[in-house]
Amino acid sequence: MQVQVVDYQSPDAPEQFVKSLRETGFGVLVNHPIKQEVVESIYKNWYEFFTSDEKQKFAFDPEKQDGYFAPEISEVAKGHTKKDIKEYYHVYPWGRIPASLKDEIMAYYELASNLATELLDWVEKHSPAEIAAKYSEPLSNMIKDTPNTLLRVLHYPPLKGDEEPGAIRAAAHEDINLLTILPAANEPGLQVKLNDGTWSDVPCDFGNLIINIGDMLQEVTGGYFPSTSHRVINPTGKGSENSRISLPLFLHPRDEVVLSERHTQRTYLDERLKELGVK
Repeated sequence: MQVQVVDYQSPDAPEQFVKSLRETGFGVLVNHPIKQEVVESIYKNWYEFFTSDEKQKFAFDPEKQDGYFAPEISEVAKGHTKKDIKEYYHVYPWGRIPASLKDEIMAYYELASNLATELLDWVEKHSPAEIAAKYSEPLSNMIKDTPNTLLRVLHYPPLKGDEEPGAIRAAAHEDINLLTILPAANEPGLQVKLNDGTWSDVPCDFGNLIINIGDMLQEVTGGYFPSTSHRVINPTGKGSENSRISLPLFLHPRDEVVLSERHTQRTYLDERLKELGVK
């Protein structure tokens, strides 16, 4: 079963989108509200930030988890031993953001969060009654006024040839949150693991909007919506000379939101951050 590309403006978009999420953990939207020129400008401006010394002034805060994460403290995906080949910046509305980048990135944060509210309503509307009965509150309400939704700006640098053997840009992993909203990156490489165990390229044409399920939605739905493994593979040939910029928005409920009998948002997140070695 392949990831489905859905026209956001189509009358049956909600149903087709949720069907793709259910079958593959991923859905891809075209003709959506996030303008490509906005994404291109963010990619350009943050690439300049990542290739400057200014980033060192924003070294990440272990307690708040905001700011710049250098390659040497990059994540090790759960179940892996090699660090991913990447650096990244955590953007929160309350966090530290370089002044020259703040207005643009926060406008995007608000735009993508508003779209996320609509997509969570789609998921709830097309959840079977017995699954919807598990929701402690409406899905879109879980992220209302949340301080926890994270916008991560990622930079995968060009490969130099001296990378640690076996390390890739992002090892196979599942996201922690409810849904992740991701404009297609400026370079390919994103793959999803299908039910038969094979890896498939996610449709990443520039302008596509890629959405995937995170572990928290899987937890909330008792596994009905699967959090699917995905990865970013290393480029080959001339592609290895290019940087890759990526802009995932991770939708996190408020701390106190009940996900299941086992977890609130906060207990689940703390458990996972410790597994990743960043807390």
